[in-house]
Amino acid sequence: MARPKADFPAASAIRALADDVGRLAVRVTPGARVESIELGADKLLVKLRAKPTDGQANAALIALLAKALGCAPSHLELLRGATSREKLVQLAD
Repeated sequence: MARPKADFPAASAIRALADDVGRLAVRVTPGARVESIELGADKLLVKLRAKPTDGQANAALIALLAKALGCAPSHLELLRGATSREKLVQLAD
């Protein structure tokens, strides 16, 4: 059975959560059944199928955010939270 495609919030809504220097706070749930992105009060809530092993979840997060924002993964950088669920991602302009 095919996996359903993830519905993402608008890229402008995701960018609106970033601070004035382009840093985006993200709460990640690895090992979820379905990948999704939700807008929280002050951070982005992301569910990933990837397991938190050897940086797989971090790579999946960058790839999923890039897809949702419509940019290349090289335009995103994980600033903080490599081993935590609470992460800080730098968005390039």
